[in-house]
Amino acid sequence: MTDLSISSHDTSNEPESSGESIVQEPRLWCDNGWTARVIKNEDDEGWAVAMIKDGESEPALVGPWTMGRDKKNPKPLDAAAFITLVKTASEVLRRHEQQLHAMLHKSIKVTVRSATISVTLDIVPDEDDPYALLSAHDEVGEQLAQVRVAPTFKLSRDSAAAWIEDDYRKPR
Repeated sequence: MTDLSISSHDTSNEPESSGESIVQEPRLWCDNGWTARVIKNEDDEGWAVAMIKDGESEPALVGPWTMGRDKKNPKPLDAAAFITLVKTASEVLRRHEQQLHAMLHKSIKVTVRSATISVTLDIVPDEDDPYALLSAHDEVGEQLAQVRVAPTFKLSRDSAAAWIEDDYRKPR
């Protein structure tokens, strides 16, 4: 992680070796692939901070921001707050990716004819033609079968066992 301590030398407009510029202003910090922007909270008279990952159009995190001493303006961003915000926003993105992965990739093991078979369902959320791949692998990981099914196919122990018992024919 980049050291965000502020030195007497102003680095707000100097590019970092990676080509990105570091901005350290009271309401705007840009560094390490992230932008923190303090914004007026439209829901009340307070302030909020939006964390945006470089290249993304929507914030990964928007949360309340502390008022300054004058009780009108926001508290200025600082290095410690920015580091905490980056950590929190990164965790939000990580959890979102894990949830999406769990929704699109399901796996179970079933025992049929004394063999343990891993059955997976991988959903491909294509905008024009979404589908899923139903696959079976033996105990050593060798693929036994794969068929294309509807993305709404419900993978369960019963549906997997029925597919295997039906000699891996495409489920209806």
